[in-house]
Amino acid sequence: MTRIEISEEPLRHLFGSVTAYHTLMYLAACGRGYAAEIARVHEQALAPVQRQLRKFEGVGLIVSRMEGNTRFYYWGRGPIASALEKFLLEMVDLLPEATYARRYVTRRRPRRQGKA
Repeated sequence: MTRIEISEEPLRHLFGSVTAYHTLMYLAACGRGYAAEIARVHEQALAPVQRQLRKFEGVGLIVSRMEGNTRFYYWGRGPIASALEKFLLEMVDLLPEATYARRYVTRRRPRRQGKA
């Protein structure tokens, strides 16, 4: 069976800005994230990503928690946040493989000691 892949363009327009789209898709794909990481992955400036995160937190879509010196963002618990997360997870599954690998597959643990 052929895998269906979607274009990101309609989703970018749905959320009103590329930054909003990338921020929400990152949280859907990874489950959590922090502003600098989201900005780096999507090659965007940090300030717009921080602004979007504050905006989404202000309306209850996401929540944040300090872990050490870093503020991590997670999906909120409300019905709208849950429905949006579910929708975006389905969209993440339909992204082209190259896009998914470039943006959402990151190394989450340190290298083995002594490895060159």
